[in-house]
Amino acid sequence: MLKIGDVELKNNVLLAPMAGVTDKAFRKIVQEQGAGLTFTEMVSSKALHFNDKKTEKLMDITEEKRPIAIQIFGSEPEIMGEIAKKISSKCDIIDINMGCPAPKVVKNGDGSKLLLNPKLACKIVEETVKNATVPVMVKMRSGWDENHIIADKLAKEIESAGASAITIHGRTREQYYGGKVNLEIIRAVKNAVSIPVIR
Repeated sequence: MLKIGDVELKNNVLLAPMAGVTDKAFRKIVQEQGAGLTFTEMVSSKALHFNDKKTEKLMDITEEKRPIAIQIFGSEPEIMGEIAKKISSKCDIIDINMGCPAPKVVKNGDGSKLLLNPKLACKIVEETVKNATVPVMVKMRSGWDENHIIADKLAKEIESAGASAITIHGRTREQYYGGKVNLEIIRAVKNAVSIPVIR
């Protein structure tokens, strides 16, 4: 049995958060098939900060089976903390995205761009954990590119910042979704921390 913070999952089958894919209808189907945890699509903390109604709809999890996580992204610690406080009552887990490679996300310093700024990444985790009343987990990649493979070192720092679990995608941002998965860095992350590591 997998446990994330104080949330016990009935199994270790998780629906990965995917923008444009893991909407309410798809989540319900996966939940009916017995998934231990599902995630919303990636939600912009800044858009929530400015009360964007379209973004708020992405967090509609009414009439869904629990547990469920809301995934948020952003690069401003104070806003991430503010949103963590706001959404904690809606979900069972908050997931921070540090893995999205999309140019429109990266250009704002969000998603996988945070892998180039570990200090900021950890500050975001600290503020989110401090303001959340549910466990916080982090999704990240192996690094920005082959010259910046930092996942094992960053995992330790993220754990120290209070994260309850880490999801590791064994590719760099430069690889997007192609190329060979770096199994060694996944192993290194697993060995570096005592919290659950999901791949």
